[in-house]
Amino acid sequence: MATALKNLSDYTSDQFVDISEKKFGLVVAEWNRAITDTLAQGAYETLLKHGAKAENVFRNTVPGSFELTLGAQLLAQHEEIDAVICLGVVIKGETKHDDYICHAVAQGLTTVGLKFNKPVIFGLVTTNTEEQAWDRAGGKHGNKGVEAAVTAIHMLGF
Repeated sequence: MATALKNLSDYTSDQFVDISEKKFGLVVAEWNRAITDTLAQGAYETLLKHGAKAENVFRNTVPGSFELTLGAQLLAQHEEIDAVICLGVVIKGETKHDDYICHAVAQGLTTVGLKFNKPVIFGLVTTNTEEQAWDRAGGKHGNKGVEAAVTAIHMLGF
C-alpha cells in the first residue's frame, strides 16, 4: 500500500508478543543523518512502549544505506539478537544510484534474514525528495521507524 494512503505510525498492538526479554539490533545509516536519527528515535520509543528494555536495544551506525546489509549481518549472527531493524534514507538524485542502492539493500536484507532465520526489517525510506523523506520520518505520513519496530514485534510473534 502506498504511504500516501496509510500513516506509517498507525497500527494495532492487540496481538503483540511479550518482548521484555527480546534483544533488538538497530542499524542506522549516517547518510541523511537528521532524518535517520528521527527514524531511529521512532523505532526505539516504539520498542520501549511495547515492553523492550532499554539495555536490550543496541544501536549501531553504518556510513550509508548500502552498508545496512553488512551491519545487519554482523548483528544477526549473534544468537542473542532476536531481531534487527535497519533504517536508512535514499533520495533520488540526478543519477540512477537510488535504483542500485535500494535493490541491493532489499536483496541483501532478505538474504540476511533467511540466512539467520530471524527478522531483519527493511526500514529504508526511498523517496524522490528530501521533503518526502521528512514526511515519512514523523511528518504527515508518520514515521517509518515506528513501522519498522512494529514489524519486528509482529515477526517475533510469527
